[in-house]
Amino acid sequence: MLKRFVLLTVIVSIVIACNRKEEIIGKTEITKWQYGKKAAVSLTYDDGSTNQFAKALPIMNQLGFPATFFIITGQIPGSQYQGRFIGRSVKEIIAETATQPTNKENFFERASAVGFLGYQGTIDYHTQAGALVDAGKPEEAYKVMDEVYKKVRAGAFKPGYLANKEVAEARGVTWDKIRSYAAQGHEFASHTVTHPRLAALDEPNLLYELEKSKEDILKQLGPKYTFSAEGPYGTENERVVEYAKKIYPALRNRMPEPFLAEINRSSDEQPGNFKKEYVQWQRGATTKTPLPLMKSWVDTVAAHDNNWLVLVIHGVEGIGWEALPATLLDEYFRYMKAREDKLWVATFADVTKYMRQRMNAKVQGQQKENVIIVNLTHSLDKNLYDLPLTLKTYVPTDWKTIKVKQGTKEKEVQPEKDDKGTFVFYQALPNTNPAELSNAL
Repeated sequence: MLKRFVLLTVIVSIVIACNRKEEIIGKTEITKWQYGKKAAVSLTYDDGSTNQFAKALPIMNQLGFPATFFIITGQIPGSQYQGRFIGRSVKEIIAETATQPTNKENFFERASAVGFLGYQGTIDYHTQAGALVDAGKPEEAYKVMDEVYKKVRAGAFKPGYLANKEVAEARGVTWDKIRSYAAQGHEFASHTVTHPRLAALDEPNLLYELEKSKEDILKQLGPKYTFSAEGPYGTENERVVEYAKKIYPALRNRMPEPFLAEINRSSDEQPGNFKKEYVQWQRGATTKTPLPLMKSWVDTVAAHDNNWLVLVIHGVEGIGWEALPATLLDEYFRYMKAREDKLWVATFADVTKYMRQRMNAKVQGQQKENVIIVNLTHSLDKNLYDLPLTLKTYVPTDWKTIKVKQGTKEKEVQPEKDDKGTFVFYQALPNTNPAELSNAL
């Protein structure tokens, strides 16, 4: 009797296991990262200084790594929009400062105008005041404005215009060169017209810096490159972010998403402490950053499955803020390349698009005779969000080579196994034809 019971139990278990295997065929999910990788990495550069292109870009091209360059558009020859002040006569503003101290009502106008009064060196006071606003110290920022306008009235500055150092260090690149770099797979994005402290600008001048930079990029490069932006100095000022996110779909400064935790460059938080679907971990690589620490960032994100490492680099080989040696970048990027089985190195825009598409997508697979049909759609703007997603679909165990067809495109892929069954990874474009999987043999 006992033998019969054991035999019956074994038979039932086999039947259940077979049924489960049949049930899982056609089951499809969107992998957390492109190509089923463990983590994402974006190499981003600020300001567009010349050695980013002369020294760092060839290294990345050799390794097949795309990067995102946040460029200051006003200094590029051929740009329609350069630095300017939008508002009242600056002479009227200067005269007014003699009798009216700076306060919350007039600060933004004065801070917006101060770099365009016709004197060299006044832009530094704009930068200083903006830093104080970003730090939550507006009263101290008001004192900075009172100081600089007092000096202007006293004739302490030489006549002329002197841009901030970030603009000076970015000179040398042209739109023709940028177009050639973009054709190599790199993203170009806005870093405003003149690299100001956006938190210190009034509305007309804030919008000018954001919108006119976008207009020049649109004219010179096309709509694909108007997706991302970075407000200078990494500002997280809420007022600035509210304006900027209405103009650019993706901001490196802040991207308030319910599924995304953000760790900024100054934070000591570790990305493994967050339980959200995705974690963006920004790290700034400067001359003070030891290479072993930089490598540890890569190892950290590769050890999790929801981390996005966003590296922020400025100067390269002596040109630009906190310039890094090209030899260091070469070793660092090769360290990443050796771990490419776990890392998806992609532009800031592509990682943003992948996350948003995945979080707003629906995917369904079902077997019909000898073909598995997979439908993939998302609810986002199809003109902006057109990135292929990586799908994982379970197939019959006796399929040895799988043909994947979507529209006119076909590709053969090899199956893999996990504890649930046999599956394949493949790329599929949302909101188009269904993907069809079949046994190629």
